Amino acid sequence: MIIAKTVREVREQVAEWRREGLSVGLVPTMGYLHEGHASLVDRARAMCDRVVASDFVNPTQFAPNEDLEAYPRDFEHDCNLLEEHGCDMVFYPSVEEMYVPNAATYVEIQDEMPKQLCGKTRPIHFRGVCTVVSKLFNIVQPDRAFFGQKDAQQLAVIRRMVRELSYGIEIVGCPIVRESDGLAKSSRNTYLSPEERTAALVLSKAVFRGEELVGSGVVDAKRVVDEMTALISAEPLARIDYVSAVDGVTMQPVEVITDGTLVAMAVYIGKTRLIDNFIAGGLK
Repeated sequence: MIIAKTVREVREQVAEWRREGLSVGLVPTMGYLHEGHASLVDRARAMCDRVVASDFVNPTQFAPNEDLEAYPRDFEHDCNLLEEHGCDMVFYPSVEEMYVPNAATYVEIQDEMPKQLCGKTRPIHFRGVCTVVSKLFNIVQPDRAFFGQKDAQQLAVIRRMVRELSYGIEIVGCPIVRESDGLAKSSRNTYLSPEERTAALVLSKAVFRGEELVGSGVVDAKRVVDEMTALISAEPLARIDYVSAVDGVTMQPVEVITDGTLVAMAVYIGKTRLIDNFIAGGLK
């Protein structure tokens, strides 16, 4: 596996693959990889001739009071996982390589979509996400890019950015990967104490309860959200940021759940903010 630390290295290698007529898939990550990331690489491997993964903790999507410095990092572990799953190149840039001094150019969706859900309490987050993903698209110029459904709002924002900026890149959403007990895989799970780790199961329990309600024919969004909220609120270590039912494309709140409705949550377990969701489907 190639380890590239500069934009030039990535572009030269991708150009060589292009001359050979090979397709290229991109898996953007912030490192500290787990089986969820591995599933993205596996999907990219199945759909593309060559796979590039980025490993970069992006500072522009963190507010000053967030966990940029504490965000877990283990590049050696990341490389081992990527290589085991057939990644051809990992792009591991420094902040200085990704952002020129005094950089003041951003990519941002300027309507209500990024202000919903996570955007309510993380107002600069999706501007940072769009900017770094746009840069990665420009650097790698992939045929396809692969993102996890756990970050459902991020996936919807990126799909819109790609459509509106005419990137011509296929965005592939991949299912949430869970621990055996149901907890959604997340790099931030490592922050949890043993007691908090047990308490965190309330997120997936709420998701499964919501899916059960919708599957039984309950389409009143308020009832589904209220039951999920009550379940989470019963856990003493949990503090809800939001539990919402929204249109899966626009992120606007809905009153009636239909196919494609996103039911999403962000919950603090202790000091650790975790997210989870499900998308309604199979409704008549």
